Amino acid sequence: MSIALITGASSGLGWEFAKIHAATGGDLILVARNIGQLEKLKSIIQKDHPVQIHLIQKDLSESDSAEELYSQVKTQSWEVDILINNAGFGYYGMFMEAPLQKDDEMMQLNMLTLTKLTKLFAGDMVKKGKGRIMNVASTAAFQPGPTMAVYCATKAFVLHFSEAISNELEGTGVTVTAFCPGATASGFQAVAGMQESLLVKDKRLPSSFEAASYGYKAMMKGQVVAIHGVMNYLMANGVRFTPRNVVLKVARWVMRK
Repeated sequence: MSIALITGASSGLGWEFAKIHAATGGDLILVARNIGQLEKLKSIIQKDHPVQIHLIQKDLSESDSAEELYSQVKTQSWEVDILINNAGFGYYGMFMEAPLQKDDEMMQLNMLTLTKLTKLFAGDMVKKGKGRIMNVASTAAFQPGPTMAVYCATKAFVLHFSEAISNELEGTGVTVTAFCPGATASGFQAVAGMQESLLVKDKRLPSSFEAASYGYKAMMKGQVVAIHGVMNYLMANGVRFTPRNVVLKVARWVMRK
């Protein structure tokens, strides 16, 4: 069976992606900073599925982390068939008030590390003539995001980057999917500090499992862009027909406390 490498697997979507893949009989390489959470996830999965699970503790917001992770995988001679670049984080607040280090780490993790891992593992997949890559973007990728300016910009990068290389890799047997979930009950909001925003406050958000299931199926089908939820799909595509200044004002209104 296939081996899936999943970053940011210690919670939220990454946690669910791991369980979903294991249910297919596939082995796992799980990567996150929190080794305790990874060990807990491994124990939960192996109670129901006799699959091999390798754990790697790694802070992917560090500049050389992608190369180090790839080297570790190659040293162990693990053949990665599926790469899920899920690790990422956001910050809710005015751009001028956010710590510069926070912006730097966000851009490193959400864009640079993702790009490097995609290039490194896609190279091996192309040589084999098969592979699946999922880069987790967001519905935030489709419009600018006042109060989450850098985060939304990083997700726009993920979306456009993934679409472009999916085209470049046509005919190689390797597919690239940009998965764009909307607000999800994943713990992301707490980390980003946006629990009081109009976007999520008192809303019934889809579960991480619901979103991850949709994304995983889309990836396995080779779908290029996968937007979870009918309303999310309509809103993401609706901005194409709306004046930019209106989109900007609406985005600011939705993100207010």
